[in-house]
Amino acid sequence: MTSSVPDPRRRAAEVTVRPLAAVDAEVRVLGSKSYTNRYLAIASLSGQETTLDNALVSDDTVYFSRGIEALGHVRVEIDEQRGRIHVTPTGEPMRAPQEEIFMGGAGTPLRFLISMAGHASGVTTITGNARMQERPMGDLLAALPALGVEAVSVRGNGSPPIRVAGGSFRGGATQISGAVSSQFTSSLLINGVAAENDVEITVVGDLISKPYVDMTVAALAEMGVQVKRDGYTRFTVTAGQSFRGGPVTVEPDASGMSYLLAAAAVLGGRVTIPGIGPDSHQGDVGLVEVLTRMGCSASFDDGAITLKGGRLRGVEVDMDNMPDVVPTLAVVAAFAEGDTHISNIASLRVKECDRIAAVTTELRKMGISVQEYPDAMTITGGTPAGAVIDTYDDHRIAMCFAVAGLRTEGVVIRDPGCVAKSFPTFWQTLDTLYPDGVSTR
Repeated sequence: MTSSVPDPRRRAAEVTVRPLAAVDAEVRVLGSKSYTNRYLAIASLSGQETTLDNALVSDDTVYFSRGIEALGHVRVEIDEQRGRIHVTPTGEPMRAPQEEIFMGGAGTPLRFLISMAGHASGVTTITGNARMQERPMGDLLAALPALGVEAVSVRGNGSPPIRVAGGSFRGGATQISGAVSSQFTSSLLINGVAAENDVEITVVGDLISKPYVDMTVAALAEMGVQVKRDGYTRFTVTAGQSFRGGPVTVEPDASGMSYLLAAAAVLGGRVTIPGIGPDSHQGDVGLVEVLTRMGCSASFDDGAITLKGGRLRGVEVDMDNMPDVVPTLAVVAAFAEGDTHISNIASLRVKECDRIAAVTTELRKMGISVQEYPDAMTITGGTPAGAVIDTYDDHRIAMCFAVAGLRTEGVVIRDPGCVAKSFPTFWQTLDTLYPDGVSTR
């Protein structure tokens, strides 16, 4: 693995964001974390050499790479400076490692790896950090036995550590709840390609975060596998299909892009993100439409998204399809006139932290009125004041409140290094918005 010189702010206890008078910039964003994880999973099952360019090299994708390698069937080489990940088959079968696989706080990779361990002979134990050991996996564990895989929570609480008895992923028909996480459905779809028989997945109830399943189906199609589907209720992966290998280019991360778009919104300036357009399957691109409803203007030209800020006003919006950018939207709403009501976001309670509670607490520190509900929040815009922001070991809390600091004096971000989970170069990217190239002090 080739590493670039680490940003010292990732080791700092805290940083203070410098307010910025105006912004007019083109900013390049790292590759999509969601797509990088999906292509990594597919590449590991393909039996072909595969190279991911513009891949996101972050804590999550590094944990996933190491987890895949632990099964013995592939070698994963990471070039951080070039944003490249190369996956090479070893010629060995998939086998459970003797040591447990530690996945840190990497939620999507851990859920993908649970199903993947069903292909590995022996018993694989997969765990994560303290917060990960609280996150729900029960729906996935309940769906796997019908496909031939026995997977159980070691503590019996539906959360990691998870023990998987593999080597018997035969396929068949199963059901999965759509209520907690779309990642369960994606895990079954990707790993179903390597099953002995057809895999038919019936989603029980309404599927949350639907665009993430669309991303999975699109990634599978790009790599040579077709999924038959009936909307979001039934998916079939026909046996006998195989993945292609070769080069893959990962598009920019729409979740990471949200912080730069929010900068344009709160400063009334302009930011252009090249390499991504309105046809992206990433649901978080939908934030552009929400920001235009709030008073911004947007254009899509030459494979780029440009957002220009305007007079911000509150809106009502259902964010079920793009929960990861809810914290970003909440910070923008703090600067808008009137109320912004964000609904259908219960899934945020079981992310890296309880994001509804965290955003509510930190905005209130800044003097902003927030009403918190089990699955919603209402932010009354105003004039945020400086505050010391606790980040709860959650990358998205750190990055969205950094945006608040672009307009508000005295915003201090604790544990700035937590951005490494999804956007390790976040602070350097924020620097590019400043004439003197320095965003913090």
